Amino acid sequence: MSSPFLRNRTRRLAIKAGLAVATATIAAPDETTGAGQEYAALKVRLHDQLRQLADVDSHEARQPMKAKFAGDYRDWLGGVIEADQPVQDEILLTNMVWAIDYGDFARAVWLGAFALKHGLAMPERYKRSVACFLREDIAEAALANPDAVDLELLAKIDELTAGADMPDAAKAKLHKALGRAWRVKADAFEASDDSAPAGGKAAYVQAALDQMQRAVTLDRKSGVKKDIEQMERQLRDLAPPTDPDTTNDAKDAKVAEQPSAAPANPAQKPTTKAAPRKRAARRARAKAAN
Repeated sequence: MSSPFLRNRTRRLAIKAGLAVATATIAAPDETTGAGQEYAALKVRLHDQLRQLADVDSHEARQPMKAKFAGDYRDWLGGVIEADQPVQDEILLTNMVWAIDYGDFARAVWLGAFALKHGLAMPERYKRSVACFLREDIAEAALANPDAVDLELLAKIDELTAGADMPDAAKAKLHKALGRAWRVKADAFEASDDSAPAGGKAAYVQAALDQMQRAVTLDRKSGVKKDIEQMERQLRDLAPPTDPDTTNDAKDAKVAEQPSAAPANPAQKPTTKAAPRKRAARRARAKAAN
């Protein structure tokens, strides 16, 4: 383990490496500088560790090795992030992938956000972009174990990578993971919670449904059709019941608003029973005269 002095020196050199290329085209640190020499030495160590990993066939056995190796670069990476300059850094990108592999997803997003901000390109040994690694691999981890990645981090990944170019199936996986996360939030809903949304539990179910529908739009084979059916049914069950009294009042009001029927001919006078009474009176007078 390096001394505090050496760790601080590594961090300061990483900051200098970033500042040195601030006005230049994005590139790795210049190896003629002190910072560049430190970067070159760390890359030698990195490549030696990559060879060690290549000799291990077991994916499971490689994960703790990556977690251990990552400790060698924490000070360097802290300095790179602090400098916040566009440095093409293989160490940072490799550590992002390692962090995904050994399950430190927050760290992976921290490193990936820097890479996306500054347009870093993945090393040639990787066949996918920074955005695709973050979006697809972390979504797969969340789908395999919902407790491994929280909703807020999934939403952050979506914010970072939504506009990036990648296969639609990769994009769909994150929408599916977000849908499942929103559904878990709906299942845990408590009406007394101060942070409860205006729409109550139905608002969370609707958010889950929106994500699932987006997933199936991007990839018909995303495996969310049953989720969609269940959430649509749940939304119907959560809809407020219709009040019979309110319904009847509305019907009565509608009837009251209808105008009464007008006569077919407005000029026609209504008929009365006056004519029959006059004929009876005439017959009575004629009979009396006889």
